[in-house]
Amino acid sequence: MSLDACANLVQRGDPDRFRAVMAAPVGARGQLLPLYAFNLEVARAPWLAQEPLVAEMRLQWWRDTLAEPVPRAHEVAGPLHALIRDAGLPVAVLDRLVAARRWDCWREPFDDAAALETYLEDTGGGLMWLAARALGAPDSAEMAARTMAGQRQWRGSCAQCQSCRRAAAIPFPPGPTQQAWPGWALTGWHGRAPRGGACRKPLPRPCCRAGKPRPCCARWRRARPTPRCPNSACGAACSGK
Repeated sequence: MSLDACANLVQRGDPDRFRAVMAAPVGARGQLLPLYAFNLEVARAPWLAQEPLVAEMRLQWWRDTLAEPVPRAHEVAGPLHALIRDAGLPVAVLDRLVAARRWDCWREPFDDAAALETYLEDTGGGLMWLAARALGAPDSAEMAARTMAGQRQWRGSCAQCQSCRRAAAIPFPPGPTQQAWPGWALTGWHGRAPRGGACRKPLPRPCCRAGKPRPCCARWRRARPTPRCPNSACGAACSGK
C-alpha cells in the first residue's frame, strides 16, 4: 500500500494523467497519484466483467471501502484513505463518482442530454474538483473546477471517441449529440457557448526559445494559414498546429 503501487497503476492505465502528475511539483504528486489510481480502478471495473451484476459488485466494493473508517488491505485503498484523512476530501463526492459508473455496467444509452450532463459532472467534473481540493483549493473553487476543467475535458474526449462508442454499441443520447456532437461538446455550462467561439481565449503555447506564447484558436489559424511568431525576437514561422 504505497505510492509506488499507485504510480505504477496510473502509468500503465492512465498515461496522460501520469505525465500531468510528473509535471506537477514533487509535493503534489503524493496527493494526486492515489486519487488518479482510485479513479482508474473505478473507471475500468465495469469493463472487467461481462455480467452487469458482477461489475456492480466491483463498484459496491469501492463504495463500502469509502464508507469504512479503517482502510482495507489494498494497494490503492490504503493511500486513498490517508489522502481523505489528510486533505479532507469529501467522501460524498467520491461515492458519487463510483455510483455514476454503474451506468457503464449495463452498456445502456443515456436517456437524454441531461443524464449525460449528470454523468459527466459526477465523473470527470467530480474528479477534477477532488484533485483541486487535494491540492488545497477552497470550497469556493468547486464550481470552476467542475465546469471549466472537468466537464469540458470530458466533453472534448467524448467528441473524439465517437468511433469507440460505436464499437461498444452504445448510442449517444437524442438531441444535439446526434446532430452536432463536436459543437455541443465545446459549449459552456448550461449550453452557452464560451465567448469568442470554440475557445474562450487563445491558449499559450511556447514556439521559440524566448518562451513567448502563440495563439492556438482554430479560427485564428484559419485566418492566418502560416502565422508568424508573435515574438518579434523569434522570427520563426509557427505551424499553427
